[in-house]
Amino acid sequence: MTDIEKHALHVRQNIIKMVYAAQSGHPGGSLSGADLLTDLYFREMDINKDNVDTIERDRFVLSKGHASPLLYAVLCEKGFLPEEELQGFRQVDSKLQGHPNMNYVSGVDMSTGSLGQGISAAVGMAIANKHIDKNEHRIYCLLGDGESEEGQVWEACMAASHYKLDNLCVMLDYNHLQIDGNIDDVIGPEPFKSKFEAFGFHTIEIDGHNFKEIEAAFKEARETKGQPTAIIAHTIKGKGVSFMENNYAWHGSAPNKEQYEEAMKELGGE
Repeated sequence: MTDIEKHALHVRQNIIKMVYAAQSGHPGGSLSGADLLTDLYFREMDINKDNVDTIERDRFVLSKGHASPLLYAVLCEKGFLPEEELQGFRQVDSKLQGHPNMNYVSGVDMSTGSLGQGISAAVGMAIANKHIDKNEHRIYCLLGDGESEEGQVWEACMAASHYKLDNLCVMLDYNHLQIDGNIDDVIGPEPFKSKFEAFGFHTIEIDGHNFKEIEAAFKEARETKGQPTAIIAHTIKGKGVSFMENNYAWHGSAPNKEQYEEAMKELGGE
């Protein structure tokens, strides 16, 4: 197992631990984005404990804010959060709430939760970086496929293209499921590739669980000039835990003791 695979596995273990401890949260969409976000924080983004409080670094917006276990687990893996703090997830006196709050958690760049709004914040950050601060750092945003049924998402994309935000990279966690079932049955948002291209994005399609494809896509996004990039990452909801995979019932459900033990066994944890 490579180092990046080990990081991603540990991220998945901590996602399950958090949701189980709280008996609340969103494991399915957190697990589907684990490989993308692990690669982003460990091999792509310029962010560390020394530059986290400056503007001279890359930034990330979790537009699908309910996937906060994913972000917290990655920040923990990166060294921004102590692992024992994860057990306070969704507790009243904890800073690790169900939706990330930038005022409480170091490394959280935007408070998100109202679907569709995070990408707008990311576009604003990219405008500030490129046209006001004029620095070379980049903005990354993880967008949900169900979230993309929100009209505000496409308004933000239109603005990103208009301002030629080649410092913006949007990742679509395309796991095909949302809280009510298959996205195509709720309000089908396809064709994603044609939509992003029509809105002026350089568009890349990848397997969102293949680290070689993820790394190559980030490189291609960095090298794209004059337009923002959208990476359509085909993923599996609940990836890594067999009984959660491709099952929308795990969008926002917590495992019981037996399910927790089975999940941790499959993930090689305790």
